[in-house]
Amino acid sequence: MIPQSRPTDTTSPLLFWQEGGVAQLRFNRPSALNAISFDMAQAFHAACRELAADPAVRVVVLSGEGRAFMAGGDLPAMATAPTEVPASLIAEMHPALEILASLRAPVIASVHGAVAGGGLGVALACDLVVAAEGTRFNLAYPLIGTSSDCGTSWGLVRWVGLRQALEIALLAEPLDASQALAMKLINRVVPAAELASHTAQLAQRLSQGAPLALGHLKQLMRRAGDNDLGTQLALEERLFRECAASQDFAEGMAAFLAKRPAQFVGR
Repeated sequence: MIPQSRPTDTTSPLLFWQEGGVAQLRFNRPSALNAISFDMAQAFHAACRELAADPAVRVVVLSGEGRAFMAGGDLPAMATAPTEVPASLIAEMHPALEILASLRAPVIASVHGAVAGGGLGVALACDLVVAAEGTRFNLAYPLIGTSSDCGTSWGLVRWVGLRQALEIALLAEPLDASQALAMKLINRVVPAAELASHTAQLAQRLSQGAPLALGHLKQLMRRAGDNDLGTQLALEERLFRECAASQDFAEGMAAFLAKRPAQFVGR
């Protein structure tokens, strides 16, 4: 069960709790810039499974404790076992990211400091990315002599296009928040002091929406790049029919006609 308040045990590599309909996942290895350890990857995978099983979750927010969102994988651990450690991390992170991307609930990455390597993949797997001014993004993998993981190749091509993705990947040059915004790598840039409050306001706004409608819209947008028009039209029809049969659609129509805010219940 997802804890209903922020855990008091701050030694866990992942802090996981729920505030109303908003689930919070905070990477918590601040001394290592939240680099992915096996314990963190395992906890992240378990948390994603819990999120998928909880219909009360309306929005998910990912963030990082300390000076960074996530600076990639745990390189000192990888150096001790160059094939075994990366394989163990990938075995937890990849299915976790698949679950995250398939959640009905919108997922927001609230990022600051370093967003590099696997950390960039985690951010790209989210539906929306809000970045603090001063955030630095870097694919980074060529700098240590490896190709990518954590879905970075999938996310980069879809968010910024092939030509831009190749430049980001092959040159591994750092990007600041304004560059990332111009490339459509992220959605918004806010002053660092306002990152938490802006993310909270966005999460609250989404949490008041119709969960079925938002989940179906998310599914439609994520599938659109792979479907031909006929397939996409059929999917639109099926998902619209599901929404039209819901209690929330009836409430939305009634609220619109009565010129009052809708109260969506997720059914």
